[in-house]
Amino acid sequence: GESGFWGPAPLGADRQHLCSGAVVKSLLFRFLPFLKWLPRYPVKDWLIGDITSGFSVGIMHLPGGLVGWGTCVHTGLAYALLAGLPPVNGLYSSFYPVFLYFFFGTSRHNSVGPFAVISVMIGSVTDLMVPSDDFMELVNAWPTPSWVSFQVGLGLLQFGFVVTYLSDPLVRGYTTAASVHVLISQLKYVFGVRLGEHSGPLSLFTVSRICTKLPQTNVGTLITSLIAMLVIFVVKILNHKFSSKLPMPIPIELITIIVSTGISYGADLTNKYGISVVGDIPSGLKAPVAPRVDYFARMVGNAFAIAIVGYAICISLGKIFALKHGYKVDSNQELIALGMCNFLGGFFQCFSISCSMSRSLVQESTGGNSQVAGVIASLVILITILKIGELFQQLPKAILAAIIIVNLKGMFKQFKDLSTLWKSNKVDLLIWVMTFVATLLLNLDIGLGVSVAFSLLTVIFRTQMAHYSILGQVSETDIYRDVAKYNKAVEIPGVKIFRSSATVYFANAELYTDALKKKCGFDVDRLIEKKKKALRKLKKHQKKIEKEKEKREKMKGPMLSSLQNPDSDCNGAGISVIDINGSVTEWESQNGNPLPDRGEPTLVSLGLQKPELHTVILDFSSANFVDYVCIKILKNLFRDFHEIEIDVLLVGCHESIITQLEQGNFFSQTITKHQLFASVHDAITHVTKLQGSSPPEPVMVITRLDNHLPGVV
Repeated sequence: GESGFWGPAPLGADRQHLCSGAVVKSLLFRFLPFLKWLPRYPVKDWLIGDITSGFSVGIMHLPGGLVGWGTCVHTGLAYALLAGLPPVNGLYSSFYPVFLYFFFGTSRHNSVGPFAVISVMIGSVTDLMVPSDDFMELVNAWPTPSWVSFQVGLGLLQFGFVVTYLSDPLVRGYTTAASVHVLISQLKYVFGVRLGEHSGPLSLFTVSRICTKLPQTNVGTLITSLIAMLVIFVVKILNHKFSSKLPMPIPIELITIIVSTGISYGADLTNKYGISVVGDIPSGLKAPVAPRVDYFARMVGNAFAIAIVGYAICISLGKIFALKHGYKVDSNQELIALGMCNFLGGFFQCFSISCSMSRSLVQESTGGNSQVAGVIASLVILITILKIGELFQQLPKAILAAIIIVNLKGMFKQFKDLSTLWKSNKVDLLIWVMTFVATLLLNLDIGLGVSVAFSLLTVIFRTQMAHYSILGQVSETDIYRDVAKYNKAVEIPGVKIFRSSATVYFANAELYTDALKKKCGFDVDRLIEKKKKALRKLKKHQKKIEKEKEKREKMKGPMLSSLQNPDSDCNGAGISVIDINGSVTEWESQNGNPLPDRGEPTLVSLGLQKPELHTVILDFSSANFVDYVCIKILKNLFRDFHEIEIDVLLVGCHESIITQLEQGNFFSQTITKHQLFASVHDAITHVTKLQGSSPPEPVMVITRLDNHLPGVV
């Protein structure tokens, strides 16, 4: 056609180029990144490490996949196992998405798959939507709308930057609170008690109902859980302590699952001690099934929260590994990759996935260099699904709960953030605490919305609590620093260099003005008011003099005729001689200065004390935009300081700032570009050398450099 996605199509040969093989190749490389790096895969250098890493991560996926359904609901294994949902679905989630990420992902070290926080979010909101009979269908429906509608859609629209609104304190506070939800959800399986389900706001208080059920504790289940937790915890400590000597971490979760399953089968724990087990686990792969589309409308709001949190965790880990190993992660392509993994996985009864920190660290530390390791890991899971899965039918649920609880230790270590943030940044500490409390009390979906809103509010509050400083020159340099913090920085006599740490806009413009006038060392508004009062008084006296002059002119004629007529009475009854100097004398006696001429009156001529300050320099180097209110405030400042005979100079404005000032009609006959300077030192040089002689050259805005210096960007 004549036009397309990229705009109007060019004519002739250019139109053919639009649909050429180069364009198609570029699009394929963009959406299928493996086509770009796989042909250049260094087999000799990377293959052994990827195979070793793949087997290690695959072994870690096994307990994660089996436990996956255990962490997929707010109440742990309740809906997954008691409602008859097989753990094999967790293994599906460890196979299909991991394999698909090889084709779409850009991170070489991320290990995608079941992730407790995402699973808990899905379970908690699913719990509120449908009865338990429809639970499995709705869980299987989550990946399609949530990830395709938001992750793939946002990725195609280049909205990868949305994750920047989830700050690190927010994400860490949120995941810590989610971990508390997971812990509470597993307690009833540790004690072996039956408990009615409750989700939504204030579901945290489920723990109080667990306490009332403690007299009904199944001793066998409790002992099994405690022993498993102790063994897993000790081995994990040993793994960490001897990590440099071990070729790979001891897969204690897998060992625990195998041993406990054997003991459960041999000792018949279910019949003898009433210990609940996983039950039937079908083997083999199932045919794809279309999700229930009639649920989609009810899932949209929560789906967005799930998609954003899953992406935030994934891209955060991806960027950490990319920075460490010197490659780039495409944030928009990662959105598409996660979306496609979840979308296609949804047809194979996978629940939504994200990126696991523990598996990703193992994939990186055991020699993994690419997503070939992910393919190897997915093959390990595939073998388990086809042949080995049914062997775990006698696995006690208490073992799964123990694995979940011990593996939450890493999340609970994030409580150390409180002491770190207390020392470094109180606002970030407030975000962490607010996110944790809101998520804990209001549940995961509502808590995320409240946390994001609060985090955005702190941005406004931070700009309103900006640091305002007066700069001084460091001796014999062109460096200017805050005189309150640097002893070597000295103020220039008669000059105030004022800087704000934040952009000046409508929310803090008045605070900026107040801080500037306060730091001038005298009451600016009071001096302006005194001048206006003196001007009103002067104007009144001038009018009085004008009237007396007019009256004198009128009487001048009769007086002259009287002098010329000797017969007239010189002492002249009825004739008064007006002393025009009377008003002037009165003005001088009150103000100590002669009456100003017709020019603009000065502070001194009005009898007011002129401040020692003669120049104010506004440092705008920290500003990244100016709005209408900022421009209005700047105009008022220039006007007010001009009233008291103080020059105002603007320095450090970026090109975009100058353009916005021009569009806002900031410049006029009284405010010109001669008052703009590229740096503070340029302005100081002008003030000290050319004060009152000639205006400085206006700021030259360079939009293009045709000749670059060699080696300089």
